[in-house]
Parts: sequence; structure tokens; C-alpha cells
Amino acid sequence: MVIKPKIRGFICTNAHPDGCAASVAQQIEYVTSQGDLGSGPKNVLVIGSSTGYGLASRIVSAFGYGANTLGVCFEKAPSERKTATAGWYNTAAFHKQAKAKGLFAETINGDAFSNEIKAQAIDTIKREMGQVDLVIYSLASPRRTDPETGEVYKSTLKPVGQAYTTKTYDTDKDRIHDISLEPANDDEIAQTIKVMGGEDWELWLAALADADLLADGCKTTAYTYIGKELTWPIYGQATIGKAKEDLDRAAAAIVSNNKAKHVEAYVSSLKALVTQASSAIPVMPLYISLIYKVMKEEGTHEGCIEQIKGLFTERLFADSPELDEMGRLRMDGKETNDETQAKIKALWDQVTQENFHELSDYAGYHHEFLKLFGFDIEGVDYETEQNTLADWE
Repeated sequence: MVIKPKIRGFICTNAHPDGCAASVAQQIEYVTSQGDLGSGPKNVLVIGSSTGYGLASRIVSAFGYGANTLGVCFEKAPSERKTATAGWYNTAAFHKQAKAKGLFAETINGDAFSNEIKAQAIDTIKREMGQVDLVIYSLASPRRTDPETGEVYKSTLKPVGQAYTTKTYDTDKDRIHDISLEPANDDEIAQTIKVMGGEDWELWLAALADADLLADGCKTTAYTYIGKELTWPIYGQATIGKAKEDLDRAAAAIVSNNKAKHVEAYVSSLKALVTQASSAIPVMPLYISLIYKVMKEEGTHEGCIEQIKGLFTERLFADSPELDEMGRLRMDGKETNDETQAKIKALWDQVTQENFHELSDYAGYHHEFLKLFGFDIEGVDYETEQNTLADWE
């Protein structure tokens, strides 16, 4: 079938196989063009491996360091009438390119929060990899089923303490408007921490440790976004912020529980980008459209693959990685420095319905949104019939 994007709200309900393959190929080309990246991982587990920062981490591991990779994700397979999710096609393209290079690449499709998927991952690592020296935790999910109790927890995007009113951009209606969010109650905060906090990251590392699958000196990192003044009410002083604080607790616990193996655990803060997760968060489409404008003019704009390549080479595998006061690895400085934030704040204060497209880089935002699903990529013929039934092997 010939595939055109079907956009509903903040998601695209279909994906383009050739476009997703082209996007993966572009990221691989960027990494291989960087030359020798130095010492790095050899056996990598990526939890949340099929899109965004998780996919970029898998690409940098495999094509930057020649690492064997096991991915875990939750993607929908294609049918005769419907395309697969973008992550499915991304994974198929990654497998094809990795295996052409003689690299081990396998992916487990299912609920990463479950004991069953953890057991499958452990069996695969034992059989194919021996031990892992890097574990990336890059899950983004709105809900989580507790693997022991079966209770389902749901995350909430709300401020903590007091109501919050701010500008936002409705991508559906091309409209700037105010949005008001009521403060979260204690249960909503607790549930969001259960979904987006560090508990599952801890459970993964504990399962790997119990199976003796952590190499000595194994590194692990979970990804977060911290932001600054304009996004703090929805990210920092908010339910998501409380969950992200729990990642700091989890990192310390992982280190403490694995001292014999000298495990290093870090929370890594990355810059704001268009992802399937960020598109759903109030404020972020407007904020990202403005930072794209400012950072492209400054020459500091980076995508997922540039951020992750920098994280690996400048922080995670550097001899003496620079840490912030909370012990985190920071790759967001080009966005969060005072000078850049002042420019963004000035645009934020000026932006209206009438001047939005002039003051922002919404064209760039929308391009990156479409690219998430394999659309609007240069060199791809979108009039060509597609084989939607692409497999992972």
C-alpha cells in the first residue's frame, strides 16, 4: 500500500517502513562518520530500545563501539490492513544493518515491567552474551502493572502544590491558548512515581545481578529531562518531577546493592526534543518549537543521536565524568544555560496566535514529529507501494 501520515491529536497512527529505515540509516551514518569513539561497551541491554533516545543508544553502542545489543520494547506488529508502529520498523531496520556488520542484535517484544520479559532477557543474555557491561533504561509508558501484585498504576501530568496556568500550543488546531492544570493529589503523585520512577530500573538490575549477568564495572543509566523555569511547573514541581527524583534514589540504591561488582549507576539529563512522549505533555510543543528556533540560530541544536553520542564519549565512558550536585550526568547545558534560556523566555513572553509561526520553528518541530513515524524524510519516495509486513529477522 501507499502510506500517508494519519495524525490524530499528538500521535501518528501509522508509520512508513522505508521512512523508518531511512531514519535509522541516517543515525547510523552519523555515528560511523565520527571515527574512533574510544573505549566503550561490548554487551549492551537497552530497555526501551525502539524509538528516540533508547534507539539512539542502541545505534551508538552497536555502530560506534561494535557492541552486541539486546533490546526490549513494546511494539505492535503489522497486519495485512495496518502498518506496524514506528518502533517495529525501526527495530527491523536496526537488525538488518547490525547483522550485515556481523553484530549480535536481538529484540524482545513485550511488557518490560513484567517478570516474564525480564526472564526472557536473562535467558537471552546467558545464551548469547555472557554478561552485560552497559544497561540503558529508557522506558516511557503512561501505565505500569506491578509484576507482583497485578495492580495497575497510571501516571498523571499535573503540578504539585498549586494549580498552574500557562501558554500551550494545540498542534491539532494550530492554536496558542492558555491551559490550566489542577494540582495532583497524593495518590496521583504516588502512582506517577510507580510508573515513571526508579523502581523498575532497580528491579531490572536486581534480576541481572541475581543471575550473575552484570560484568565487573558495569555501567547503567536512566534518562530524564530536568529543564528550567519555563518547564519546571510541568516537569520539576510536578508529578513527573517527583517521579524523576525517585530515579536519583534508585541510582544510589543500585550502586549500594552492587558494590562487589563496582556497578556505576547514573541518571542522565538530556535536552528537550520532539519524541512521542514529549508531544503528549502540555507546554512542550510550544517550548520545543521556541528552543529549536533559538538553538538552531546559535548553532547548538542537536537531535537524539548527537546527544547520545556525546553522552557516551564525553560523560558515560569518559575517564573522569563531570557530575552535577546530584551526581547526574548532564547533556542539557546547551539548552539550559542562562543566555539561551533568556532568549527563549523573551520569545515565550512575546508569542501570540498571530506571530507564533514567525517567532518559533514549528516547521522544524512538525518535521521532527513526522520523522518519528518515518515521514517527511528527504530521499524517500512516498508514492511507492510499501511492504508493511517487514519482520525483525
